[in-house]
Amino acid sequence: MAGLRNESEQEPLLGDTPGSREWDILETEEHYKSRWRSIRILYLTMFLSSVGFSIVMMSIWPYLQKIDPTADTSFLGWVIASYSLGQMVASPIFGLWSNYRPRKEPLIVSILISVAANCLYAYLHIPASHNKYYMLVARGLLGIGAGNVAVVRSYTAGATSLQERTSSMANISMCQALGFILGPASTDEAQVPQGNIDQVAVVAINVLFFVALFIFALFETIITPLTMDMYAWTQEQAVLYNGIILAALGVEAVVIFLGVKLLSKKIGERAILLGGLIVVWVGFFILLPWGNQFPKIQWEDLHNNSIPNTTFGEIIIGLWKSPMEDDNERPTGCSIEQAWCLYTPVIHLAQFLTSVVLIGLGYPVCNLMSYTLYSKILGPKPQGVYMGWLTASGSGARILGPMFISQVYAHWGPRWAFSLVCGIIVLTITLLGVVYKRLIALSVRYGRIQE
Repeated sequence: MAGLRNESEQEPLLGDTPGSREWDILETEEHYKSRWRSIRILYLTMFLSSVGFSIVMMSIWPYLQKIDPTADTSFLGWVIASYSLGQMVASPIFGLWSNYRPRKEPLIVSILISVAANCLYAYLHIPASHNKYYMLVARGLLGIGAGNVAVVRSYTAGATSLQERTSSMANISMCQALGFILGPASTDEAQVPQGNIDQVAVVAINVLFFVALFIFALFETIITPLTMDMYAWTQEQAVLYNGIILAALGVEAVVIFLGVKLLSKKIGERAILLGGLIVVWVGFFILLPWGNQFPKIQWEDLHNNSIPNTTFGEIIIGLWKSPMEDDNERPTGCSIEQAWCLYTPVIHLAQFLTSVVLIGLGYPVCNLMSYTLYSKILGPKPQGVYMGWLTASGSGARILGPMFISQVYAHWGPRWAFSLVCGIIVLTITLLGVVYKRLIALSVRYGRIQE
């Protein structure tokens, strides 16, 4: 049997032939290498996609203010949400497409859309008016391109065995995290085990994943306005410091993914998911303002919709003015337009940094465990559509998260915003406790293999 592989629980689930059992399949060494070569190419795809996302994310708010002074924090929420709206619409479509056609087709189309969206984003400063709406379109198109995540994860789920699954999903997430710092499987039909998929577990994971993406989306949305309000950072300082924080979170996530791969074998994915949610709750609880020190108040109204009379020479001088000089002329601090600035205590820098570390610890754990448990619950079936819906639920969270936090933060401030987030996480932990025993692999549920 030289050159053949016959290992219990180690064969790709979509490689099952009708009438055969998972542990009876023979896989050639050439087939095994081809399968993993394809998976590693997708690792690279996720890494490059994450690089592009991280470069843009922290600069959206300053860039939006610069190209269109009429844009406020409420519109920022719509801009960030547009990305996720596009992803939510595209993910199920790409997932369904990948179930019936070669997966390279939706991947190529999504990449071309992403390239076009990035080109549009790069030239947003050229139009004479309505620039903020062009940014809205650019981010929406970029989100459509990002719908390929469903294809990547469905392929990985189908091309790996139960034993390989957690490690492979962790590697995908690790490649995404690394981006923030800087061959087809068998063509045979899938073996469908006796018994139906637990739809309650499927819905529960979609809800859990929604909440995980929701809380992180609102966190990454509010981090720049929050630090500018609390610490009187200039736009340039906010982009620089928050960019460093984002990179640090990427490093933290890589370490976490490596640790989770080992820890999951000892205590299981469900326990790790519960721990991740608890850590995130603690992170947001720490962010609640307290004490008798208040942020610096920015008295000047920056949202003046009128355009002053300027000469052609002044326009030319303005175009050549350095970003630092322009940035330093802007008032800093918490805007008087936000009434809560007058009575809400400042969030101390130590509070903020501690919260960042904890949220950066809990979020990747919740993200990874949701994907891993979901793929195991579905079992050895083509998972394109299911993964598309999971990605769509995450995209929905990234739509509602920015809209929620931008409105609550602008009107009532961080105390109400983060208190509500803590309440949402408590409800999510309660849901996890209710469905905890149902979040098991399909093969385990029907007694084909031991958990």
